[in-house]
Amino acid sequence: MRPSARIPSILAGLVLAAGALVAAPAATAAPAGVQDCEQYIVKHGKQVTDAAGQACYEGAIGNQTSCAASLQEAGLSADVADGACRAAR
Repeated sequence: MRPSARIPSILAGLVLAAGALVAAPAATAAPAGVQDCEQYIVKHGKQVTDAAGQACYEGAIGNQTSCAASLQEAGLSADVADGACRAAR
């Protein structure tokens, strides 16, 4: 490869790598609805556990059935679980 062709290739690779580093943190952030769900749980006198956090995530991505079932398994009443999952949307 000629030196004049290498420079643009190297620059393009660096730009792609930098873009991946900038985009990566945004891709791993939890949906905003998770916080709303967790706040709903706390507001109703319950502690947010890892299982409840995962259930809230399920609700935030649209899996309301799994969210409610998981929250009930974690010890929340059906009414509180349903309300928290609605808050996650």
